[in-house]
Amino acid sequence: MNVLMVLTSHGELGDTGEKTGFWLEEFTAPYYAFRDAGADITLASPKGGQPPLDPRSDSEDAQTDDTRRFKDDEAAQQALATTTKLAEVSASDFDMIFYPGGHGPLWDLAESDTSKALIESAIASGRPVGLVCHAPAVLKHVKGEDGAPLVKGRNVTGFTDAEEEAVGLTDVVPFSLEQTLKDLGADFSKADNFAQHVVSDGLLVTGQNPPSSAPTAHALLRVHADQTEDT
Repeated sequence: MNVLMVLTSHGELGDTGEKTGFWLEEFTAPYYAFRDAGADITLASPKGGQPPLDPRSDSEDAQTDDTRRFKDDEAAQQALATTTKLAEVSASDFDMIFYPGGHGPLWDLAESDTSKALIESAIASGRPVGLVCHAPAVLKHVKGEDGAPLVKGRNVTGFTDAEEEAVGLTDVVPFSLEQTLKDLGADFSKADNFAQHVVSDGLLVTGQNPPSSAPTAHALLRVHADQTEDT
């Protein structure tokens, strides 16, 4: 089982002068869910190399068992420091694709033609795609085989407007993730702020926020397992 995890290369939080990037829990929880399931994991990012880490996700109160496991895992740290350039990977080489969130994807992956083509290829060829927290933003320009937005008529979730307000970044982010998905025709559902919430719709699996990271990864694994049983 081969899994591709796609991380952001964007590290600037708008015009604030502060840093952003990927959210540590949203990488580590799925990473170990996949690894413990026996997967071979490839990490990629638009620029390759070390993706920027949102420093807030590395604060003491943001640590989890998975983030602490990562701190003691030299092989995982080395893999993260040497991600492959996104343009050099192909959906056909993987059984599933997962996008961790953090605010970074709102600026680069959401507008990436390479990421768009990767997801369109994966879905068209029957490969499930999982995205958590802000990562569903990368679906912004993705089309289905019928030419309509991939999320149109689909059940999805992601970081909500209420959660954005709670972290004080409503006026900093380039667009509202929740409203953008709704405008594209998605059926957007949500739980309370920072409560676990995962939505599976066919080959698309989305999670609302950092606590939803591991459940989103496990849901993606179930989609793949169901596919395997059906073939």
